[in-house]
Order: sequence, then C-alpha cells, then structure tokens
Amino acid sequence: MKSPHMKYFLTISLFLSFFYSKSIAQSSSDREEIRQVVQLYFDGMMERNREKLDLAFIPEARLIGYRGKDLTITSFETWATATSKGEPRNPNLHKNELVNIRVQGNTAVAETELFWPGIYYYDFLTLVKIGETWKIVNKSWSEKKL
Repeated sequence: MKSPHMKYFLTISLFLSFFYSKSIAQSSSDREEIRQVVQLYFDGMMERNREKLDLAFIPEARLIGYRGKDLTITSFETWATATSKGEPRNPNLHKNELVNIRVQGNTAVAETELFWPGIYYYDFLTLVKIGETWKIVNKSWSEKKL
C-alpha cells in the first residue's frame, strides 16, 4: 500500500515535470523566434532593407561600440538610415553567424559574429519580448581590423 508521503511525492513530481516541460517548450519557441529576429537583422544589413531592420529593432534602440579608440553611441534611426543606403552587400564577401542565445524570462542576449571584408565584428544583441514579439533593444559591439 502506498503511503501518504509517496502519493504526495508523486503528485508534486508530476506537477513539476508538467511545468518544467512547458518551460522547455516555451524556451525552445522563444529561441526560434529570436533566431528569426537575428536573421532579419542580418538580412536587413546585407540587403540594405530598412523594413527588415525595422522589424528586428525597436525605434528607441541604441548601438554602442568602439570605432578604433572612439566610443560611439548611435540611435537606431541614424544607423538604420545609413545601413539601408546603397547596393546590397555581396553575400560571398560577408559571413554572419549567430553564436549563442541566452533567454531569461522576457529578456535575452544573442551573440553574433560578422566577418566582413577587412573587419570582424562581435555583437551582443539585447532582446526583450514585447507582447508576443521579440525585438532588439540594444546592440553592443566590438570590432577588429583584419
């Protein structure tokens, strides 16, 4: 015969496993949604497509990093306007990779590496889930001349 403690233990175990599996599934779908946002970021830069950049970022986003020894803080509007001008970039000369995603609740960090002609960028993209949509709210980056 099962003791009351055993029934309690089994009930708690089932309860916790249900929420743990739900959390894993949510995290998996969040990661996929974040991958899609990062891909919009990559595609927007490569294609010089402002609409894709607007889908990836919130309008208030900031881009912060060093150009040489100078710290630069750029508004999304300034960066997206400049980035979307000109001819599309040659994908054979540029390699963009999503390295890692870390999700905690409604916030996340995506790490990316960009190998572009003569320069290497490492980006930390901070994302926030706004409603049901993940958006980049900040980009911190470093660069290294190759």
